[in-house]
Amino acid sequence: MYAEFPAWLLTLDYILGMVMWTLIGRFAMGIFLPEDSSFFFMRVFVKYTNPLIRIFRPITPGFLLQALVPLYVAWFFYMIRFYLMPWLMGYSVMGMLSFPLESEFAHGVSSLVGKLL
Repeated sequence: MYAEFPAWLLTLDYILGMVMWTLIGRFAMGIFLPEDSSFFFMRVFVKYTNPLIRIFRPITPGFLLQALVPLYVAWFFYMIRFYLMPWLMGYSVMGMLSFPLESEFAHGVSSLVGKLL
């Protein structure tokens, strides 16, 4: 499906997508668990997203609740994927909603559901 795009571009989008979804996952788990929870996934999400949150600290508003910071940082990765990636893929219109990572996931879920029915 995405054979016409260079591998480096798809790899970049997949990495940005995984970072974005990891930050969203940390935010979602943060609703139910404290940041220092012993739950394995929370520990992993905190460990891998803390460096990104530190990088974005200078542009993070001080009034923002600490629990919302991962979602705020994820928004930047979303914006990069929404505007920069279509431009790099050669689309003439910005924001084409062409997210290869999510598209592959949706196709996988669709084929799995199709096999179950």
